[in-house]
Amino acid sequence: MATQHFHLFETAIGTCALVWEGERFIGAQLPERDEAAARKRLERRFPEAEEAEAQGFVADTVAGIRALFEGEKRDLSHLPLAIERTPDFNRKVYEVALSIPHGETLTYGEVAQRIGEPGAARAVGVALGQNPWPIIVPCHRVLAAGGKTGGFSADGGVETKLRILTIEKARTSTQPGLFEALPLAARPPRS
Repeated sequence: MATQHFHLFETAIGTCALVWEGERFIGAQLPERDEAAARKRLERRFPEAEEAEAQGFVADTVAGIRALFEGEKRDLSHLPLAIERTPDFNRKVYEVALSIPHGETLTYGEVAQRIGEPGAARAVGVALGQNPWPIIVPCHRVLAAGGKTGGFSADGGVETKLRILTIEKARTSTQPGLFEALPLAARPPRS
């Protein structure tokens, strides 16, 4: 087995990480509140990975993720992923998520329909919660029905999801909106 490597890097919204083996990514990590938290999560997920400098395709990916978080339109769907290591159902979900363009969204139910599993919206949500490559496989672009946010397992939860969707100026509905220029916001918690 090839050596696993990781690289931590700062973005406009926090410390992210990429993990690779050979010439393919085996993991990515969404922003954490600080480098210490990012390292701790990496150690849990990839205890064998060694820290390395970003070179070649890794450096290009770091630049792409930074640009995306600064508001540039970037397509990361071409990046080399070890997707065959994921369960078949998850792989199908990730392939659909990879096809969602920058600034667009789908619902969990729409993803389920596209993989030929109508009624599997909850299973789609579970698969996206297990996504090894968040931001590369844009799980943040999948919402609950009616434009509701659904869950998000990154540090900061739904707030991080909304922040990324706002940076991407994502449409959360096919209906034209009266207030389209306004940023997305989380619904206040019910008391």
